[in-house]
Amino acid sequence: MGHGQRRLVLLLSQLGDFDSLEYAQALVPFLPQLESAGIAVLSIGIGDEAGRQRFCAFTGFPLDYLGVDAEPQLHRALGLYEGLRQIGGPWPNLLLMCAGIGSPGTLAEVLRGYTGDRSAPQRIADEETIQAGPLPPIKGSFFARAGGTGFQRPFELATVRLRNMSEVLGHWRTYVPRDDFLTQRGGTFLLEADDTLLYSYRDLGILGFSATMARPLSFLDPFLS
Repeated sequence: MGHGQRRLVLLLSQLGDFDSLEYAQALVPFLPQLESAGIAVLSIGIGDEAGRQRFCAFTGFPLDYLGVDAEPQLHRALGLYEGLRQIGGPWPNLLLMCAGIGSPGTLAEVLRGYTGDRSAPQRIADEETIQAGPLPPIKGSFFARAGGTGFQRPFELATVRLRNMSEVLGHWRTYVPRDDFLTQRGGTFLLEADDTLLYSYRDLGILGFSATMARPLSFLDPFLS
């Protein structure tokens, strides 16, 4: 990740955070394009080696592109949002943020997962079968009945998030060895070969890892053409 090439650096939150999983899942299909454009990728999440292995196996994100840190030292050095820090500890603060307190845009993004979004791409292929928590296996073509194909259908993103949540809760201490940093948010930084900052985004709340959540990687468009 030294001089001489463009670098996309992601500071993820906890490996078991919705945002970390969704960001990695969104990025995986774009990795060949990034490689062709000469953009190296590095992400750093809060967790340990066991979580790193599980995270990459679940999301398909390459192990070589993910580093972990037990504490958000780099997040702090860059001044990234720590989330609510009210009295009561990380869990009450996390629940408040999930309710939209100190976490702008979270409730709207949750709602978008249920109502669908014609400006966002389809998330589950018609021939794909997805297992999401307590629900029976669902084939992607099921969502076509809610309005068609080629865009994010109602309940489609919510189903993806339910699958992610089921995975994390089933392996909680693997993904989240410590609860201390549950509210810590992340950030995105794109560097030029000479270290000039081409783009940056600092997460404002839960489910807010991009300025354009319908197409979270749209900031890369000018650099992939």
